[in-house]
Amino acid sequence: MNAATASGARIAFLGTGLMGAPMVRRLLSGGYEVTVWNRNIAKAQSLVAHGARLAATPEEAALGVTIVFTMLTDAAAVSEVLFDSGLAARLAAGSIVVDCSSITPDAARTHAANLARNDVRHVDAPVSGGVVGAAEGNLAIMAGGDAKVIESIKDVLALLGRVVHVGPHGAGQVAKLANQQIVAITIGAVAEAMVLVEAAGASREAFREAIRGGFAESRILELHGKRMVQRRFEPGGPSRLQLKDLKAVMNLAETLGLSLPLTQDIHRQFDAFVAGGGGDMDHSALLLQLERSNEQSTANGA
Repeated sequence: MNAATASGARIAFLGTGLMGAPMVRRLLSGGYEVTVWNRNIAKAQSLVAHGARLAATPEEAALGVTIVFTMLTDAAAVSEVLFDSGLAARLAAGSIVVDCSSITPDAARTHAANLARNDVRHVDAPVSGGVVGAAEGNLAIMAGGDAKVIESIKDVLALLGRVVHVGPHGAGQVAKLANQQIVAITIGAVAEAMVLVEAAGASREAFREAIRGGFAESRILELHGKRMVQRRFEPGGPSRLQLKDLKAVMNLAETLGLSLPLTQDIHRQFDAFVAGGGGDMDHSALLLQLERSNEQSTANGA
């Protein structure tokens, strides 16, 4: 089998949770045949009504396909599904694994090397844009790997969002970690501003509206600022996964001998929030952590 082209692609999608499910629906809307698998089968079952084929195992999902997407929790989960299950050994030569999971750059490079032994291509293609971006097909896709391989699947990826080739294997994950730095720090900045505004007697909702379109405008202010105003924190991006990415950023920074004080501080805040039971809340709920810490400071100073 030669490397997949968009016109003849048969796709397996492994991991159909908050992000994976809307991505699958986008691929189906483009006319592609997609077989789905998820550890919790109920999360994949709902996609059958949209035209997906359901598989009982990752190996079954990948039989006869040309492209395998993975959208899984962490590097251990990706390794287990690709290699421990025996899936990688069953993939046809020339097929392509597109890993959209957020994992470490070293893990991505290891996966690429292991797949290459079976003549299977690998692209690390983590995404940003959240559930809304996945549903609308406007994700930012940071792709690491061979440029020709990425070019060969550009029409498939275009259904999911805007893809940019950022470098060799692992570079996509580096870009995603940097993205998560910006997301986390910006969430912290917006949350701190909300705390300040309310403490000083102004309206959080009016404040957010007033600064829209100015230099402080951002996707974070638009979406997560709204969550903070409405105090609706059902997860699009769970805080425990934000913390996982921040830990990976700090580990990479240590390896490179870098000092990242803003990232270090926001890492501490998310660590405390998750430790206090907020892990399954949206990362915009960091607002609650900042509110609690200020309430404690006020009580201690009273």
